[in-house]
Amino acid sequence: MPLTGHVADALQQSARRIVVTGASGWLGRATLDLLHEALGDAFAERVMCFGSRRADVRLSDALTIGQRPLSELGSLPRHPTFLLHFAFLTKDRAEAMPEAEYCAANRSIDPIGVEAAFVASSGAARYADDASAAPAMRLYGLLKHEDEDAFSRWAEARGTHATIARIFNISGPHINKLRSYALSSFMLDTLAGKPVAVHARHEVRRGYVAVRELMSLVFALLLDRQGGVTRFDSGGEEIELSALAAMIASSMDCPVECPAVRDGRADIYVGDDRSYRRLLDRHGIARVPLADQIDETAAFLKSRVILVP
Repeated sequence: MPLTGHVADALQQSARRIVVTGASGWLGRATLDLLHEALGDAFAERVMCFGSRRADVRLSDALTIGQRPLSELGSLPRHPTFLLHFAFLTKDRAEAMPEAEYCAANRSIDPIGVEAAFVASSGAARYADDASAAPAMRLYGLLKHEDEDAFSRWAEARGTHATIARIFNISGPHINKLRSYALSSFMLDTLAGKPVAVHARHEVRRGYVAVRELMSLVFALLLDRQGGVTRFDSGGEEIELSALAAMIASSMDCPVECPAVRDGRADIYVGDDRSYRRLLDRHGIARVPLADQIDETAAFLKSRVILVP
């Protein structure tokens, strides 16, 4: 699905080079797909991808993008640039790596001379100082928070712009780690012809936004070319996972299985939806309803996932 029309048009008319770090992850792949559709023939000359190693990023059977190692980022010739910074080790890597190694890997990512940068942060940043959060979550949140602060200082010192989004829950094409996210896990159940299984024995609430909606807002903010820092949470109307499971199951005529008793401390992981809506309205970006988000995510999974009985 495309970027919002007027944002795609403005991006096409802009002469800015677009550098994507962390191109092989979910957000990176989805963003490359959106850029390819928006820029058409100009994509190859305007978009450059970097990641932890040299690789080919396969977006579809017909489209593969070359990814260069991050160590080569500083060798790019000077040119007006938008930087999309997705190159951050994720929470599962924080659990698997020694803390010193994890911190050094992320702190080595340094911005190049760009006019505006987007930092894909995480809702986990709010847990950096939360003693009740799991150690891996606190570490991940701390590094995300430091990443936010580093880009904020960069923008303020250079008179450029940084857009920082704390991303909570997103939907859409290129979703990965399919059994780690409730949205895709429920969909895999339906695609396999099984009941949708809700395993949580306590209340779990999430708020989803479509990746194309989120990135339409990000590009609108970058194209504003105003100095300073813009921070926002991804929003999304709150929904309890049992209700989400029912929505997904109804589209495939499948039953839902929930624990008989659900109690304990609620797990609520949602952003500031009111502020997020104001930003969308200010930039003329329509919200993608949850039902459409489910359909778009399911369509991607149906086209890409091979189910093993």
